[in-house]
Amino acid sequence: MKVLIVGGGGREHAIATCVKKSPKVEKLYCVPGNAGIAQIAECAPIGVMEFDKVVAFAKEKEVDLVIVGPDDPLVGGLADEIEKAGIRVFGPKKNAAILEGSKAFSKDLMKKYSIPTAAYETFDDPKEAIRYLEESDTYPVVLKADGLALGKGVLICNTKEEALAGVKEIMEDKKFGSAGNRMVIEEFMTGREVSVLSFVDGKTIKIMSSAQDHKRAKDNNEGLNTGGMGTFSPSPFYTEDVDAFCKKYIYQATVDAMKAEGREFKGIIFFGLMLTEKGPRVLEYNARFGDPEAQVVLPRLKNDIVEVMESCIDGTLDQIDLQFEDKAAVCVVLASDGYPVSYKKGFEIQGLEKFDGKEDYFCFHAGTAFNEQGNIVTNGGRVLGVTAKADTLLEARKKAYEATEWVQFENKYMRHDIGKALEQ
Repeated sequence: MKVLIVGGGGREHAIATCVKKSPKVEKLYCVPGNAGIAQIAECAPIGVMEFDKVVAFAKEKEVDLVIVGPDDPLVGGLADEIEKAGIRVFGPKKNAAILEGSKAFSKDLMKKYSIPTAAYETFDDPKEAIRYLEESDTYPVVLKADGLALGKGVLICNTKEEALAGVKEIMEDKKFGSAGNRMVIEEFMTGREVSVLSFVDGKTIKIMSSAQDHKRAKDNNEGLNTGGMGTFSPSPFYTEDVDAFCKKYIYQATVDAMKAEGREFKGIIFFGLMLTEKGPRVLEYNARFGDPEAQVVLPRLKNDIVEVMESCIDGTLDQIDLQFEDKAAVCVVLASDGYPVSYKKGFEIQGLEKFDGKEDYFCFHAGTAFNEQGNIVTNGGRVLGVTAKADTLLEARKKAYEATEWVQFENKYMRHDIGKALEQ
């Protein structure tokens, strides 16, 4: 088979690494890719939103399967365009990707089908939102831009003043662009956050391993929200009881709800869960692999990922025995100092060769490129995801942090407390 992966981040490098292992795959392409992906796939400088060019490239290379990584092209309908061209595609169609594309849609879906989530209200008019907040005496509250905002369109407001300023930021100043045309105001939930990835074929859902992301830029969960500074898997807080509850009230219920709405979902559903005192609640849905969750879940997948993806397309996922190694993994993101606000790029990266041939260590490229001399340089806010596997989470954490020292570049920045909760 010839396989094309759409995307150019750490998630896509993790997917590419997994796909490359499949005996079914003879040729791997990626658009636009990055310097790490280029070592295992043929890359072409086509943007993920250049749908016509992506389709033309897939036709020209006679690709058998396209895997769409990021949220923007899925929500925009890339899977529909690829399918129209007669090419098999892994990833939800536009009418199903709305599960991530609109917070208001997903909240309304959960309310309609009694899927446990936080209480909420939706607003199209900033004046209405302000009136609602003026009359409310329950704080903190959570403000969410309705559309896609690179994982950053969520504000936790501790006071009425903060909340009113947040409405201005999202709906009037349009800090998150058109994503803020509508807004959800949600009750603030407390508890541990857990992410659970799943494969879905429209009717059957198979759960992957749990993971826990660290969104804030700085240690002790301080600093601004980022796309994720590190993660570990499995989460020790995702117990058998939690799993049983979610299987009964959340996972299958979501797949069935989408089908009932005429929006059959085929691909990946990422469940962002909050483990509250009253039980698990859905924080959010994503319609694709998490980033950096993919970097700790996929290295432990025992199955041939291409076979699993094809079963999702064909509606035969019920015949797959999905299995993961009984190991733990920790990923620490090496970022450019200043991320997520402003940072310099173009710095040469040293030491990448130290990962060659090491079984339980991975260095997934997120923001890298080649300079004119052909050397690998930094090309983004999140640069690399250093992942290590071990028998226990504590051991994996120790190995991952040791491996972060193998790689050097100017303005290298990371959190030092990824998975620190595991020690308590």
